[in-house]
Amino acid sequence: MTVLSKYINKKRILFIGFMLLSLMNIAQTTPNYKNPNLPFAERAKDLVSRMTLQEKVSQMTYNAEAIPRLSIPAYNWWNECLHGVARSGVATVFPQAIGMASMWNASLMYQIATAISDEARAKHQRYVSEGKRGIYEGLTFWTPNINIFRDPRWGRGQETYGEDPFLTGTLAVNFIKGLQGNDPKYLKLVATAKHFSMYSGPESARHRFDAIPTDRDFVETYTPQFEMAVKDAHVYSVMCAYNSFEHFPCCGNRKLSDLVRNEWGFKGYIVSDCWAVADFYKKDAHAIVPNVEQAAAMSLKAGTDLNCGNSYPSLVTAVKLGLVSEQQIDTSVTRLMEARLRLGMFAPQGADKYKEIPYSVVNSKEHQALALKAARESMVLLKNENHTLPFSKDVKVVAVIGPNANDAEVLLGNYHGYPSAPVTLLAGIKAMLPNAKVLYTPGCHVADGLPLLQLMPTSVLYTDKSMKVHGLKVEYFDNSDFKGRPLDKHIDAHVDFVWWAKAPYPDLNASHFSARWTGVFVPPVTGKYALGGEAFSGMKLYLNDSLILSRRDIHESLRIYHYLTLQGGKPYRIKLEYVQDNTEYANMQLLWEQPAPDMEQKAYDIAKKADIVIYAMGLSPLIEGEEMDVSIPGFLGGDRTKLSLPEEQTALMQKIEQLHKPSVMVMMNGGAVACNWEQEHLPAILEAWYPGQAGGTAIADILFGDYNPSGRLPVTFYRSVKDIPPFTDYSMEGRTYKYFKGNPLYEFGYGLSYSSFTYSNMQAPQTISVSDSLPVSVDITNTGKMDGHEVVEVYITHLGNPLMPIRALVGFTRVSLKAGETKRVTVMIPNSQLYQLTPSCQKAVLPGGMIVSIGGRQPDSLAIQNHQAISQKVVIQ
Repeated sequence: MTVLSKYINKKRILFIGFMLLSLMNIAQTTPNYKNPNLPFAERAKDLVSRMTLQEKVSQMTYNAEAIPRLSIPAYNWWNECLHGVARSGVATVFPQAIGMASMWNASLMYQIATAISDEARAKHQRYVSEGKRGIYEGLTFWTPNINIFRDPRWGRGQETYGEDPFLTGTLAVNFIKGLQGNDPKYLKLVATAKHFSMYSGPESARHRFDAIPTDRDFVETYTPQFEMAVKDAHVYSVMCAYNSFEHFPCCGNRKLSDLVRNEWGFKGYIVSDCWAVADFYKKDAHAIVPNVEQAAAMSLKAGTDLNCGNSYPSLVTAVKLGLVSEQQIDTSVTRLMEARLRLGMFAPQGADKYKEIPYSVVNSKEHQALALKAARESMVLLKNENHTLPFSKDVKVVAVIGPNANDAEVLLGNYHGYPSAPVTLLAGIKAMLPNAKVLYTPGCHVADGLPLLQLMPTSVLYTDKSMKVHGLKVEYFDNSDFKGRPLDKHIDAHVDFVWWAKAPYPDLNASHFSARWTGVFVPPVTGKYALGGEAFSGMKLYLNDSLILSRRDIHESLRIYHYLTLQGGKPYRIKLEYVQDNTEYANMQLLWEQPAPDMEQKAYDIAKKADIVIYAMGLSPLIEGEEMDVSIPGFLGGDRTKLSLPEEQTALMQKIEQLHKPSVMVMMNGGAVACNWEQEHLPAILEAWYPGQAGGTAIADILFGDYNPSGRLPVTFYRSVKDIPPFTDYSMEGRTYKYFKGNPLYEFGYGLSYSSFTYSNMQAPQTISVSDSLPVSVDITNTGKMDGHEVVEVYITHLGNPLMPIRALVGFTRVSLKAGETKRVTVMIPNSQLYQLTPSCQKAVLPGGMIVSIGGRQPDSLAIQNHQAISQKVVIQ
């Protein structure tokens, strides 16, 4: 070895030694919570150990404060993505959850959730780059809602996956996996299974209601889907419900938290529903403790780690009073910090691959196509007498009639995002038939008391009492308080703006500005008017200096209105104020409904001219949903009091059907509707739910044969509210397909196609052991003239066990078949779904006989007669 070589090797050794010493020094100076090589749990524990009591408690509310000395940024835990990133500006909007359930397509649920989580991650990274860390900007999403839709009166049932625990659980598992991602180390998002566990109405009583199910129903109906979410999807968050369970509020109920943590092995954190902990002491709610300190202590000791509300700051006092220990607080905060670490807090550059998702994924062409695919698969053909559908595209004149035809609101449902280009039913029909004459009129209201609000036109607005110039004067202020001199003044012809996350003018603060429109409104005729508006942040409307409407909300854009009797030709001073408060969907509309001539007669007249009639009927998310201030005939507090369509809709169709034109009713709604007259008299009915941004296109594709419908009902459609038990009865006896012994209008799992499918050559073992799974095979033939998709459903009925339901869904799959094609399909039923309940209501796979059926619907006599289902006895030994 030369002298030069020895010198180089010595230098190399010294350099390596220097680097090792440097790394050791870094390791000594870097706190454990920032060391990416340590387990998340250890890092979280170290981080919490460095906090003061006040700092710990500050992390236990949804709007957690920053702790600069520990490099912890502020974080808002509240976000929503029920069927697309919600309340956060432009996003791809998929069908409402009940519509996605109607797809009966677990793999598509995963694809949708993956698209949603891509958009969520991209949005979050943009917000962080802009220094935004507020509500609807984080990575912890309070989705999915997997409560059982046990009663069609429940307005929030639209948020669920239907009435069956197995279908709900299967879809939820795939949705949660798509949201949380597949990285072995980091979470893409945190999904939240809610609302644990017995919560399905009534909305008006949810803050004080005590749900007391039987042991059978608790085990068989209300908890299986949550168990699947925890064990199979490893959901990282669970939200407890508002109501009580067996006399204790769910967010302070140790029986529930012990079940999810100790029996199911849940490792994440539990979050309260919003202001649910305050219900513990409020006089008009549960009122189970006397004050906020005891409420917070009760909730924390029952395992609720995070408070959506304002109760947990009192935990500092609760510790001083000895109501809880600081160690109990440490446990919860450690869980919360571990979640944030798993979401990439303190992650080294490049370690969290989800941070690299580009913003271009938001509302991308691929996601738009996925929304259309989902909308098509979600729609359920309920009736098609004499092959009325599909209609011919050569039709010359089409009448589109109904209050839901040209309303983008009914595409969205609740907890929704904001599509850039929603397609209404009317727009979808016009695009499908560019050479036809499409006539449209609403014909009626959705329900008595819900106006058909439209943009207030320039023709009735004037800048001042001289009434010489049409429009309204507007002033824009660079603050949220109308303070100082306006930065801009001009005249607007009308008020119809969507600014999204931008300011109307470059010199305005995009996050905080205000606008005021003033002038004169002149009603054209004397009569009853609805005056209203829609805005995301805040709005006020004055008429003759009297405040008639006021709303301030950070959660969603919503139409509000007020009825007044006004004199035709009389000028009324009008003032409209808007406040922008850091929203991604800044918008303002001035709306009205004027007294209309005979709406029904106008609809009849255009129907006379048409070759076919398309009715756009159903309900509206403005009157069914979560705890709403609604009290109109048939609706109360967000729930329904009856199941039929509103009377004016049926009356309109009864009149027009006297013309005997080919017709179809398209229903857009969030729950089962008892459309008894319609089923008897209309030739075709399509259930479209709240179908998302591509709803109008999907409806047109189905009505005119570009897509063969394939959706299946995830709920039972009853004939009358008289057929089911009282709303407040949480027993499942007499509810859902599993326990209802009556004759439903449409059964769970029902749905028609333009093709017909027959089943033959069923094969399943005649005997299996108590540890076996069950393979069920069958040949399926498309005997129709169109290619199509068939949903294959497998049910079992246990013999001789009175605790078990009439039948239970245990498997399903989708299969695509060309016209005339036959495929052999096998569905594997996992051993866990073959259980029975013991006398003590424990689940166990027991020896005994059961009837297994496979088909395109439930195995009633008609289905078996038409070879749409086949049954066989299987014995478990």
